[in-house]
Amino acid sequence: MSATLYEPSHAATPLPGDWSMADLQHFLGDVPAERIRLFPSPGTATEADLLWVLDHEDRVCELIDGVLVEKDMASFESFLAHYLSYLFNAYLAQHPIGAVSGESGPFRFSSLRVRIPDVAVARWERFPNGKMPVSQAIFDVIPNLAVEILSKGNTRAEMELKREEYLEAGVQLVWYINPRERTATAYSIDGTVQQLDEHGTLNGGIVLPGFELGLQSFFDHFPVEPA
Repeated sequence: MSATLYEPSHAATPLPGDWSMADLQHFLGDVPAERIRLFPSPGTATEADLLWVLDHEDRVCELIDGVLVEKDMASFESFLAHYLSYLFNAYLAQHPIGAVSGESGPFRFSSLRVRIPDVAVARWERFPNGKMPVSQAIFDVIPNLAVEILSKGNTRAEMELKREEYLEAGVQLVWYINPRERTATAYSIDGTVQQLDEHGTLNGGIVLPGFELGLQSFFDHFPVEPA
C-alpha cells in the first residue's frame, strides 16, 4: 500500500514504547501476528484509518486502542453470517423492533474501541429518537445482540476479551457459534451462560422475543465436505 495513496492519522496516546510484538499480541488476546496491521504503527491508528481500510481493501479490521486488527473470517463463516442475517431480517419483517448489521458494520464501543460483530441486532430504542443516523460512518450505538461465527484463527483469549467488552458495554445477548464443532454458547448480560450442542436451540431472549435458531438445521443448511 503506497503512502502516496494513504496518509495515516495519528493518535495522541501510543502504546508503551518498550513493548515487543509478543506483548502486543498478548494484549490483543494472543491473536496471530499476521492479523496485526503495522501500518499505521500500532498505537497510532484512528477511526479514519479503519474506515480507509473498509473503503479500499477487501478486509475487515477492528480498532483496539490505536491498533488495527484484521478480523478472521473465511468464506464458510461468511455464508453462515449472511444466512443468520437473513433469518433475523425475516423475524424483524414481522416484528419491526430493530435492524440487523453485517460483518462490515462498525460500532463505536468507546473512544478507543471500534468493534464489528459478524452479525448484530440493534433495537430502535437504542438509536437517537428511534432513527438510524445514516450520516455516521461508525454508529455510536451499542447493539442489543452481537454474534460471532468462530473461525480457525480466533483465539480463546481474544474471544474472551471481546465477550467481556460486549457485555460491559451493554450488549444484552452475545452468541458465539462454532460451525466446526457444531456448537454454540449464549452469554446474557445478567451473567447467564448457555452452552449448546448441535441439537440445541438458541433463543432471542429479551432482544428478539420468540425468535429461535435450531442449530442442527442452521448448520445443515449448507452441505459441507467431511473434515
